[in-house]
Amino acid sequence: MGTQENLQVVKDGYTAYGCGDLASLLALLAEDVEWIIPGAGLPLAGTYRGREGAAKFFQKLAAESEVLDFQPREFVADGDCVLVLGSERVKVKATNRTIEVDWIMAFTLRNGQIATFREYTDTKVIADAYGSTARAAG
Repeated sequence: MGTQENLQVVKDGYTAYGCGDLASLLALLAEDVEWIIPGAGLPLAGTYRGREGAAKFFQKLAAESEVLDFQPREFVADGDCVLVLGSERVKVKATNRTIEVDWIMAFTLRNGQIATFREYTDTKVIADAYGSTARAAG
């Protein structure tokens, strides 16, 4: 698939997420997707494998936090790579602390499906929001 088609797949994923339609989001993922979240020691950090693993990430996200605002702002696409720059405001349920972070989400697509996802964000801000319940190693 071309750049524009890949970009549309990613945009469709954000639309599904925004509507709370996890089934449609998961359908955009390759069966062997790798969903990578930074921040060793943080509750959501790790590599989630396969659609089932990605679903587990979203379940943990809902259990650990309340997303108050989520803004994908800029999409940059080149071939099979799509980068999304944005920000979010999230309340950590364990501490009732609210954080605001910028992020870059990187997607690699294969045959019209998301094959890898990797988030880049300030894990120290997240670790601080968890207080003594977690510490980020990087």
